[in-house]
Amino acid sequence: MSDSKKDVPAILGGSPAVTLDQNAANRWPVLTDEDEKAVIEVLRDGEISTHPVIRELEKDYQQFSGMPYALAHCNGTSALMAAFWAINLKPGDEVLVPSATFWASVLPMVWLGAVPVFCESEPDRLGLDPADMEKKITSRTKAIVVVHLWGMPSKMTEITGLAKKYNLKIVEDASHAHGAFWRGQACGSLGDVSVFSLQGSKLAPAGEGGMLLCREYAYWERAVCFGDITRIIELETPARRFAATSFGIKTRIAPISAAIAGCQLKRLNENNQKRSESLRYLSEGLEELGIHTFLPPGHIERVYFEYLVRPDLDSIGLSMKSLIEALNAEGCFAALPRYPLLHQQPFFTEGAFLDVMRANSAVTPNYATVSLPFTEKVNGELMKLPSFPWASTELLDQYLLAFKKVVQSAKAIAKHCG
Repeated sequence: MSDSKKDVPAILGGSPAVTLDQNAANRWPVLTDEDEKAVIEVLRDGEISTHPVIRELEKDYQQFSGMPYALAHCNGTSALMAAFWAINLKPGDEVLVPSATFWASVLPMVWLGAVPVFCESEPDRLGLDPADMEKKITSRTKAIVVVHLWGMPSKMTEITGLAKKYNLKIVEDASHAHGAFWRGQACGSLGDVSVFSLQGSKLAPAGEGGMLLCREYAYWERAVCFGDITRIIELETPARRFAATSFGIKTRIAPISAAIAGCQLKRLNENNQKRSESLRYLSEGLEELGIHTFLPPGHIERVYFEYLVRPDLDSIGLSMKSLIEALNAEGCFAALPRYPLLHQQPFFTEGAFLDVMRANSAVTPNYATVSLPFTEKVNGELMKLPSFPWASTELLDQYLLAFKKVVQSAKAIAKHCG
C-alpha cells in the first residue's frame, strides 16, 4: 500500500486511519474477581434486601466526598427526587436548571409541583451560565440544580455567589463527576444536597444505584422519611412516627448493587487516571487541528464520563454531518451527543407536563416559548468521541491521524458530500 493512499481520506477512497480493534479500549464497566467475590458474599449471607454492605458504601462515600451524611438509593433519579424533597420544595417554587442534561436532573421536581426554569449554558464548560441565571431569578426562585456535564465542574464561584445573594439552595448533580475537583473540593461536596448516579455507564458504577449526600442532618432525615422505611424506625426524633408508612415511596439500594459500587469506588482513582491520561493526550493533538476539547482551567481537575468536543466547523469548512461521516469512514467512533435539550422535549412543550403542573401547582408555564439561543447553537456543534478507558497510545495516534486527514482535505470532502 502506497503512502499516498494512506494520506487520502477514506471517504474519498483512501485507507482508513483507524485499524486497531477498539472494543477492549472502550470496554466499560470492567467487573473483576473482587466485584464477583463481593456479590457472592451478599448472596451467601442471604440478606439480599438490607445487608450491612449498604451502610459500608455510605461510609465510603462520606469519606470520599467529605460530606457528613449519606443515604444510598436504588438509582440516581430517586436520589434526585429525594434531594428535591429534602430541601422542601413546594408547589410553585421555581428552580434554575440546565437544559443540556439528562432528564433526571430536572423532571423529578415536577412531581413535587416545583417549576423548572431553563437557563443558558456557558461556553467554557457547558454548565449553567451565571449571567443568564441571575436574569431569571424571581421572588419564587428557591433553588439551583448544578450539573457538572461530562465530568467538567461548573462555574461554582459565580453560582455559589448567586445562591448566597438570593438565599437559594444548591442541588448538585455530580453523576458525571466521580473524582472531579473544584478548587480542591470534591464534586459531590459542593451543594446543600448532592447526588451521584451509580448507573452502569458511570465512573463508579453499581449497575443501578444512587447516593445522596448532605451537610445538614435535617436534609438527611427528610430523605430517609421520603423513601427508606428501614431507617425511619431508627430515628430518635419525632419523624420516627412515619415509620409505618414513610411517604409512600421506596428508594433504598439493593445490596448486590451496593457491593459492586463499593468495589468500583475503590478503583475509581486508578481508572480515572488512565482515562484522563488518554484523553488529555488526544485533546492536545485535537486542539492543534481546531477542535475545542474543553481542557480545564488550572483550578479544576476534571474527569471524563464522556468525551465531547466542539470542532470549529466554520474554520474546518465542513458541516457536522459531513465531518462525522468522514471520521466514521476513517474508522473513528464519532457521533452526535446523546442528550437532546430538555426545554424542547414533548414532556414540556406538549400537554403531559401541564397536566402534572395543574395537579400540583398553580403555576403553568408555557415552555413552547422558551428560547436558549446559545445552548441550542452549541448543542449542534458538539461531537461525541469514545472516552477510551483503556486506549493505547497507538490507537489514539490513529484517531489523530484520522482527524488530520479529514481536516486537511475538508474542501474536497465538502464537495464530495454535496
